[in-house]
Amino acid sequence: MAAAWLAQRDEGLTAEEQADFERWQRADPRHAAAVARLEQTWTALLQLREFRPESRVHPDRDLLAGKRPAARIISFPVVAAVAGLAAALALAALTWWPRSDAANPAPEQPVYATTADGYQRVTLEDSSVLELNSNSLARVNYRPAERRVQLVRGEAHFTVAKNKQRPFVVQAGTVAVRAVGTAFNVRLDEANVVVLVTEGRVKVENRVAGAAAPVALPELGVGQRLVVPVTAGLETNPVRVESLPPEMMEQSLAWQGPRLRFVETPLASVVAQFNRHNQIQIELGDASLVNVPVDGSFRPDNVEAFIRLLESDRSIRAERIGQDRIVLRRAR
Repeated sequence: MAAAWLAQRDEGLTAEEQADFERWQRADPRHAAAVARLEQTWTALLQLREFRPESRVHPDRDLLAGKRPAARIISFPVVAAVAGLAAALALAALTWWPRSDAANPAPEQPVYATTADGYQRVTLEDSSVLELNSNSLARVNYRPAERRVQLVRGEAHFTVAKNKQRPFVVQAGTVAVRAVGTAFNVRLDEANVVVLVTEGRVKVENRVAGAAAPVALPELGVGQRLVVPVTAGLETNPVRVESLPPEMMEQSLAWQGPRLRFVETPLASVVAQFNRHNQIQIELGDASLVNVPVDGSFRPDNVEAFIRLLESDRSIRAERIGQDRIVLRRAR
């Protein structure tokens, strides 16, 4: 079903079909996850055709953290599953992937996604910075005259590199936020699209169902938040503009807080850093785990997410002792 929706989307969705697609994704977390996996796999397959480091998809680092050793010992069923998915996608490409040639190349659209406990910070090709909150997905589509990002779900903060000739547009549902060089936050949920400006000014418009042209919404400055309902008409549920005091702005952006970042860091060192920040203490119950390399970015207080990721490939198991002690051992 996910592949069928993606095929239809690439051919073009009406406003009603787009709404149906979004409802289908929200109906079950597995639907959105399937879409994200297919998009990421397509992007990876396209990169085999012409590898360019500056346009590669950045993986969710929380998802990959602690799993590097498993890359060296991958079970056959996992390999078979990945190979099967790639083969199925390649076959599907023969029927519905948009054709391209030298005169009309198909634009690459990097996709960035995070897990339920994830966070990702990406520097885009124009030096703009995209930060994704947990359980979020964004699709980047840069063109010569415009830089466009579609926030498919979740929340993202954008620090935009200034370029008057190439406006930066973020599409979230029916709402489009336009900037030249500024910083702002966008959240898309089932009820609302929420835009918060953290630097400069932005213009916002809303394409209401049935309207011939987008409706211009109030221009926003620093500290202003715009709430646009997506579940009811503007007549019965109008947009709201709010001015937030600094403490409320800080609270709204708390998900961007400090993080622990590791690159080929021995697990013993990672554990020590987590232990400095938390009442829950992690111990290594197996000496062979001391130098296991860890890559990733984590919230210091999110010990459980880190442990779950270590356990996910079944090479490491965690034994929870009481309320404040976790012992890591090799899985036997």
